[in-house]
Amino acid sequence: MTATTLPPTVGLSFGRLVRSEWIKFRSIRSTIWCLAILVVLTIAMAVLIGNALDSGQPVTQDQANGTLVTINTASVSLTALVVAVLGVLIITGEYGTGQVRSTFTADPGRTGVILAKAAVLAVTTFVVSAVSIWIGVIASAALQAGKGVHADLADPSVFMPLLGASVYVALLALLAYGIGLLVRSSAGGIAITLGILLVLPGVLSLVASAIEAQWLADVVTFLPAQAGGQLFAFSSGDAGQQAGIVLNGWGGFAVLLAEVVVVGALALTVARRRDV
Repeated sequence: MTATTLPPTVGLSFGRLVRSEWIKFRSIRSTIWCLAILVVLTIAMAVLIGNALDSGQPVTQDQANGTLVTINTASVSLTALVVAVLGVLIITGEYGTGQVRSTFTADPGRTGVILAKAAVLAVTTFVVSAVSIWIGVIASAALQAGKGVHADLADPSVFMPLLGASVYVALLALLAYGIGLLVRSSAGGIAITLGILLVLPGVLSLVASAIEAQWLADVVTFLPAQAGGQLFAFSSGDAGQQAGIVLNGWGGFAVLLAEVVVVGALALTVARRRDV
């Protein structure tokens, strides 16, 4: 009797997992639609607002810088919702069709493929958002220059919020991805994500105002949309004193990143332990 020697199993490298996830990502119709909406909203709003906004009087350099940042980040609140939906669908869509079984078969440990999918989502949304924003910046800056408003694009107070807007969009996409991985339901994941971004801040702010609870107002400051919003807020350096906790850009980034990491780690742990 002779023993049969089975060939060793060849595991997929992280690079191959990323390539596989990239192919799936760009093949999904919802991906194309969400990214197309992101591009159109970002550029169209920058052009429309840049064309319509006219102070009618001379402005300082600081005011010109603030105007350009405001014009080109006006769409972020909307595009963030679009990528949040995309972040949920990129994983719940596979659960819905059953394709996730093949995905996890290719990587039985599950960690690699989950991280690869997250990497593809984050990089793509960041790049698409950044390119769209800077196309809008070029167009709106030209429109504003025709009205005598000349912003300094090299000024960190301009450059950093514009960069921060794309970082914010990418982080929200990852947060939504983690939520989708946890609940495994497109409807549930989208409802929870949009509830956290849109409903929860309003409810808590209303209650805080009604009962005059500053601590509850401070809690709102640490919610994803509020903390992350500091990433693309223009700072002139002469902001007045505000009550309660106030986050700056770096503080908001740290809070949002921590929330993404916590949700992502929890989702990864649950995904590794439960059945498909």
